[in-house]
Amino acid sequence: MNKFIKIVGAVAVINIVARLFGFFREMVIGYQYGSTHVADSIFTAYLLPNFLYLVVGGAFTTAVISIYNRKTTDQAQFVKQSFTIVVVSLTVMTVAIMAFTEPLMHLFNIDEKGPEAFDLAVNLFYWMMPSSILLALASWYSGMLNIHDKFHLSSFAILLYNVLFLIIAVGLSFVIGPVAYGISALLSALVMVYYVAKGYRKLDSFPVGLSFKRNQSTRDLWIMVWPIMIGGASIQIYAMLQRFFAGPLGEGAISAVNYASKLTQFPQAILITAVTTVIYPILSKKEAEDDFESIKMLYSKGMYYLTLLLIPVSIFAYFYATNLVQVIFEYGKFDAYSTSITVPVFEVFVLSILFLAVNTYITRFYYAKGDSTAPVVFSILNVFIINIGIMYAFTDDYGATAIAWATLISSVTNTFMLVFYGSRKYGFTLIADEMKKQWLRPWIPFMIISVVTYASSEYLVFDYKWVTFIVGLTIFTVTSLVSLHMFGIKEVSGSLQRLRKRFSRSSHHE
Repeated sequence: MNKFIKIVGAVAVINIVARLFGFFREMVIGYQYGSTHVADSIFTAYLLPNFLYLVVGGAFTTAVISIYNRKTTDQAQFVKQSFTIVVVSLTVMTVAIMAFTEPLMHLFNIDEKGPEAFDLAVNLFYWMMPSSILLALASWYSGMLNIHDKFHLSSFAILLYNVLFLIIAVGLSFVIGPVAYGISALLSALVMVYYVAKGYRKLDSFPVGLSFKRNQSTRDLWIMVWPIMIGGASIQIYAMLQRFFAGPLGEGAISAVNYASKLTQFPQAILITAVTTVIYPILSKKEAEDDFESIKMLYSKGMYYLTLLLIPVSIFAYFYATNLVQVIFEYGKFDAYSTSITVPVFEVFVLSILFLAVNTYITRFYYAKGDSTAPVVFSILNVFIINIGIMYAFTDDYGATAIAWATLISSVTNTFMLVFYGSRKYGFTLIADEMKKQWLRPWIPFMIISVVTYASSEYLVFDYKWVTFIVGLTIFTVTSLVSLHMFGIKEVSGSLQRLRKRFSRSSHHE
């Protein structure tokens, strides 16, 4: 487990840097265009390419890892077969979608922002959409790298993409304006796929090529990929539905929802991406070995670590919501008004951080069992009944905040469905017998952290936003570490002990 934590930690660090650059991109867009129709056009145009990358590319990658590890798979042949399927499928999908560019932009209500916003969104879309093919290929290569325990390469690829996206977009925007974000999306995706392909070629593994041969492995791939794709689509449809319902609310609503959701996704995405990147190949191997006890223990420990890390983060983000939005986004054209419409949405989104992370985590255990159907059914029920129902009923009265509440409530109900069914069907135990005492210990520290963080956010507000942030973060960090240590959270105590040892060694050497 210590080795696992170290690998996850290393991947998490790379993801933090990668996400920071992705965040910088959002900050730059906010600085350049604020909550105007230009920002709305950029976010709308990028929606579908990102959707295909995450949903289709992610589904194929997940299924490929699972089938590759099966004893019956001809791995050399399967590498070529799965590569071919990804290339052909994404190309067909991309061309088909691009044929309906203008109707799609109308569907997202971008035309309501005016003809200039519509034309810009269409132009950006033509540039961005082909990048989905490259990003899906990069995802496939990343999956192959993860199979061979090269987690750092696949994680660094995302960092490379975000860095290049930011540099190219900002540089070109001074020359050609917001269209630079479309060109940047395509060029950075091209470099990303080149990087992971080069990394794979250096491995002592099977060569990549084209193969249209069909066998049981390809049939199993399609059988597994469709439910995963539908499940992933239903999750990503959250974002699309958010844009759809935010569209008629007036200028800036789409941007406000985007800024708030991106800020919310940052902490949980860093952790859950690192965990799932490492854990899924391990789960697939354990499943092939019929090591069910290890899988069950990994399930409980992972849930505990997610809770231990994400609840304190959620507490800080909630009480410092206004300050966080100011520090991260309030520059240039992102003014006090932009902050005022973003913060209420962000406050509600924050409450969903843990549940969204848990949903992604548990789903990987279902996939390792070969069950890609149950998570899909639960996701569809929550998206198309609960999520849409809440947004349809309350958006007119409560605006963009209702969109955030819909995401929160549907993510909570989805979590309960996954946990309940998993315990009944597969014996997944949320709180393993060996960990009952561990699960009880953090809750008093959580309450202490909440009280102290609330007090500091109310009474330690300074004229300079960065001072407020630094003071608040310092108090939060010290309170979290001290309270968790005092109540016997061994993970925190162990980390503090290692830090003391390193400090004493460095002092001794001096």
